[in-house]
Amino acid sequence: MSHRGKGFTLIELMIAVAVVGILAMVALPSYNDYIRRANISEATAALATMRTKLELYFQDNRRFGGACAAGTVAPLPTGLKNFTVTCPTLTDTAYTIQATGNNSVAGIVFTINEANVRATTVTSGSPMANAGYVDNATCWTQRKGGSC
Repeated sequence: MSHRGKGFTLIELMIAVAVVGILAMVALPSYNDYIRRANISEATAALATMRTKLELYFQDNRRFGGACAAGTVAPLPTGLKNFTVTCPTLTDTAYTIQATGNNSVAGIVFTINEANVRATTVTSGSPMANAGYVDNATCWTQRKGGSC
C-alpha cells in the first residue's frame, strides 16, 4: 500500500501561478484606465465649479479681470491631487480656465471659456497620449479615443 502526501504538486502550483498571471495581465490595463478616468473627473469638476464662480464674480464686478485671485469669490482651487488650475486668459469680457494634468495624468489639459466651449489637448508622447487619449476641440475627453 503506497502512502501519498497531502498538498499540491509542483505542476499544480505552476498552473495556478500561470492562471493568476494571465488574469493580472488582462485586468491591470483596465484598472489603470479606470484610475485615469477617475482622476479626470477631478479636473472637470474643478473647472465647472470655477466657471460658476467666475460668472458670479462677473455679476458682482461687471468684468472678469481681477478674478482667479485669493480674496475674491473666484479664487483658484487648491488641494487638487492630479491637476493644476490656472486662468491663462482673463480680460474684462473673456476668460479661459485651464486644468493641467500631472502625476498619472500628465500630458492632458482641459480648458473652458466664457462661452462654455470645452476642449481637451493631449501632448504627444505623454503618458495620457500613450494610454490612447487624444485631442478634442469640442469637449472634455473622458475616455480613450477622444470620446466625451
